[in-house]
Amino acid sequence: MRVDLRSDTVTLPTPAMRRAMAEAELGDDVYGEDPTVNRLQERVAAMLGHEAALFTPSGTMANEIAVKVWTQPGDAILVDSESHILHYELAAPAVIAGVQVETYPIAEGRFEFADIAARIRIADDHTPGTRLVCIENTHNRCGGTILPPQQMLALRELAQQHRLRLHLDGARLWNASVALGAPLTAWTQHVDSVMVAFSKGLCCPVGSVLAGSREFIREAHRVRKLLGGGMRQAGVLAAACLVALDTMIDRLAEDHARARRLAEAIASLPGFSVNLHTVQTNMVYVQTERPAQAVERALAEQGVLCIALDPHRLRLVTHKDIDDASLAYAIEAFARIRYA
Repeated sequence: MRVDLRSDTVTLPTPAMRRAMAEAELGDDVYGEDPTVNRLQERVAAMLGHEAALFTPSGTMANEIAVKVWTQPGDAILVDSESHILHYELAAPAVIAGVQVETYPIAEGRFEFADIAARIRIADDHTPGTRLVCIENTHNRCGGTILPPQQMLALRELAQQHRLRLHLDGARLWNASVALGAPLTAWTQHVDSVMVAFSKGLCCPVGSVLAGSREFIREAHRVRKLLGGGMRQAGVLAAACLVALDTMIDRLAEDHARARRLAEAIASLPGFSVNLHTVQTNMVYVQTERPAQAVERALAEQGVLCIALDPHRLRLVTHKDIDDASLAYAIEAFARIRYA
């Protein structure tokens, strides 16, 4: 058996998605004429409580479009020390937007407002001014943890006090919404821009959506073209996303339940530990006594794929293509290699 726990990006589109892709009504999206893309953008904007939205090839591109739109070269932005923008976007804020990236501390997906406030720079002849704060929810490197929606209003007030823009990397915001039973707007109503991804837990082959004001999205459209993200008859991709909105969101609860079962089983094995408090959605981070890369290789020999993110830390992600039999096999593989 092959059990792929590397990421929820490895999911394959459903038969319903494939049918919708084959039958999608198409036009040239660079000219704004693809009706399927337009339906997706309008629907997601409404779900997120924003005026407009833009379909992009990836979440990374959407994040970097937001950074570029909200800043000028020589500005500074604030991200948390474990953020996707910092660790996994190839220094794109510096390369594409020409901004300085500075960090604030985070633990288990939560931060202190005082830590953000203390790092906000006022522009003068010696230092850049902070223009943008980026947050992430759910938080990948913090274990798939959820930013409590109650914190959003205070964060909005802090940003307004310092005349900052606020961007939400909500690649897995669907997971947070399902886990807490809260609407997406519990988070998104307080931000200037937000990205949500379709190619992770929602199982679509490609795509993310960036939302904000109409003025923001007009400029975002230009920047998307600048980055090579103008995709002509993109409705073949957007069609799968529309199916996902109808069929794939509620089932995320199944992924969360399996992640909890996986975490509890591995935590009971010698040589491994799991901070169960951080297992809030579909991710499990495992601390290993042995080097994590050695454990990753040993599991791969058993047909179980995961990622060694740090010298002694593995990441496992549940998704639609992990059923109960796959989960049981993965747990057995961990048990088999503990003495290897």
